[in-house]
Amino acid sequence: MSNKSISIVIADDHTIVRQGLMKLLEEEKGIHVVGEAKDGREAVKKVMELTPDIVIMDIAMPELNGIEATRQIKQAGAESKIIILSMHDHSRYIRELLGLGVSGYLLKNSASRDIVKAVTSAIKGVTYLSPSISTRVIEDWLVMNKQSQEEELYNTLSNREREVFQMMVEGSSTKKIADALCLSPSTIKSHRSNIMEKLKMDNLSQLIQYAIQLGIIDIHI
Repeated sequence: MSNKSISIVIADDHTIVRQGLMKLLEEEKGIHVVGEAKDGREAVKKVMELTPDIVIMDIAMPELNGIEATRQIKQAGAESKIIILSMHDHSRYIRELLGLGVSGYLLKNSASRDIVKAVTSAIKGVTYLSPSISTRVIEDWLVMNKQSQEEELYNTLSNREREVFQMMVEGSSTKKIADALCLSPSTIKSHRSNIMEKLKMDNLSQLIQYAIQLGIIDIHI
């Protein structure tokens, strides 16, 4: 590791996970956690403010998930390297995130040494994939030559529509979405209408089922 301290922002909606990662990482010489975020929107804000070397990003977070947060960070031109640390190993996630240029993808059951190795690899410009991710899933990403109809429909949504879509299926009202995105309620209603039309759906129940199918939201029992 170089003499320069590696700065890290941790984005995860579970406080205990953030605290555990912070303790683990700061035990390593030359690594310093400079910020935490409890959702994707806060993660984007912290990256823009703190310009860390590394972002350790969960996927399933409220309001703005880790995939869309990663997309926004990359589109903003931030130089921070992004490492995904998630409990999910869906091939769709891996395909999309590697396509966005993340520097690592680890499962949350990874050994602590794997997390540290992913950080040091990212600094060197090397992509690190968790050993727990099966060869089959990686090969699915490498050889995939078509997407499902459901994913094709989702990909027609703009970045803003994806934000609105996630908040809709999470149960946020039009006013809450408008306030969170600093837009007018009428603009949100327009986005909702466009989302319904693009996804060829008629009601919120259908949207929720679709979001569960894509893995945008989880079912909590």
